[in-house]
Amino acid sequence: MQLIGELIQLRALEPSDLDQLYKWENDTAIWSVSGTLAPFSRFVLEQYLASSHEDIYSNKQLRLIIDLTIHDDEGQVDNDSRPIGCIDLFDFDPKNRKAGVGILIADRADRGKGYATEALNLLVDYCFDILDLHQLFSNVRVDNENSVALFKKVGFEVTGLKQDWILYSGRWYDEYTMQLIKK
Repeated sequence: MQLIGELIQLRALEPSDLDQLYKWENDTAIWSVSGTLAPFSRFVLEQYLASSHEDIYSNKQLRLIIDLTIHDDEGQVDNDSRPIGCIDLFDFDPKNRKAGVGILIADRADRGKGYATEALNLLVDYCFDILDLHQLFSNVRVDNENSVALFKKVGFEVTGLKQDWILYSGRWYDEYTMQLIKK
């Protein structure tokens, strides 16, 4: 199964992604939704990249890069592409056949163009068809309207509300639990 859509492709992490990951992980504007509390060093990210080849069954997580695909004159995907974000599986639980999902389209200029929807749909297909998962979940701050709309568009449902769940910059935020159960 290739994780290639019309607009984007999902691919494994490569050593050449170090600079991009360093930029994304240390962008304090993203920390409010990622739960990050401290900067990541290049050394830590190099170690993460070095272990990223390990199986999801060992690591219990998987990060894929979202590449904006470039098509040649015949409409075929060219080897040139550019990373615009990442999509993560976390808390992978093979016994109960479930995993959490997180997604980032890093640059605001790349948001609202359907890239996240296509990436999430590709990941859902991969999880249900290849990993044989029964369900996916995501934790989304209630005020993150774009993310709530994205997950709903792909079929996730709000199944819970955690009140005053996230403290960020001295303010409490509620968080939705959203789930997609394989039909």
